[in-house]
Amino acid sequence: MWTELKARLLHAGTTHLTGVSADDYIARSRAGPGAGTSGSVFFSMDGHRVRLSLSETSRVELHHAGNGKAVLRFEGEEYSGSLEKPGLHCPRQAYLTITGSCIFQCRYCNVWKNPGPRRSIDEIEAMVLSVFPDIDAISLTSGVLTDIHEEERYTLDVVRRLQKFQLPIGVSIYPDPETPYRLKKAGVSEVKFNLETATGQLFSVMCPGLVRGDAIAALRAAVPLFGRNHVFSNVILGLGETDEEMAACIEYLCQNGILPVIRPLTPGGDLTGFHAPDPDRIIRIARIHEEMLRKYGLDPTAALTMCPACTGCDLIPGRDT
Repeated sequence: MWTELKARLLHAGTTHLTGVSADDYIARSRAGPGAGTSGSVFFSMDGHRVRLSLSETSRVELHHAGNGKAVLRFEGEEYSGSLEKPGLHCPRQAYLTITGSCIFQCRYCNVWKNPGPRRSIDEIEAMVLSVFPDIDAISLTSGVLTDIHEEERYTLDVVRRLQKFQLPIGVSIYPDPETPYRLKKAGVSEVKFNLETATGQLFSVMCPGLVRGDAIAALRAAVPLFGRNHVFSNVILGLGETDEEMAACIEYLCQNGILPVIRPLTPGGDLTGFHAPDPDRIIRIARIHEEMLRKYGLDPTAALTMCPACTGCDLIPGRDT
């Protein structure tokens, strides 16, 4: 039941929050699907979770009865569960954005349209301290303030400061082919370099100015350093790719020891006229994803940080299926 319900919720994408005040359960983001929105909540049921953005006009209702207990009302059915308190951005992690602006203008992204400041290293340390020890991991992502090399150097300084917490650290930045080596040397546990699109042709349309081959080279270099199940790549579902193109991309990543994270499109940036993929397609691609993971001996449940450990925004085989 959960797989089908979560696929329908990911397609809906939003929820209207009612009942007792739930301020302690609302997460706000400067990057990813939640960037530029009024916040989101994580609904948990039977050990599974889904992230839903807040919207007064949503067709999904979450009624908070107090102390995190909640009832999800959707398509004429009710589901009892709970709201999870976020650490930073998501439950059990300090998942934060270093630089809240970007020189690139990926068409699906809100960050360049809603630029924010770069956080100081002292501020980042204080943010992690504010949720420590009630977290299991630290995850870092970032826009690009001036250029990718300066961004990486700053990220490495952040990582070195955060080693004091003795928690797994995951990092997702735009890489060059040598980035994995420098991140590993600094003490990073896992990395995520995003292909973003299922095909190179779509990438050239959606991510002008970026080079998809840089991410591919970095991903391939990262696997021997960080190990299988600890190197990830987001691929957005719903940008115009066919099922066959998505399946080929998933297989390419899996056969190279990389865990794909298949992210249903949240229409934003320049793509507000696009639609989120329908639930049947989300499930269909998840089944292909599951088959490829099994074929190449990969296991998302081994992930320690970032999106595969959270699962809120994606249908993750082995955790949701």
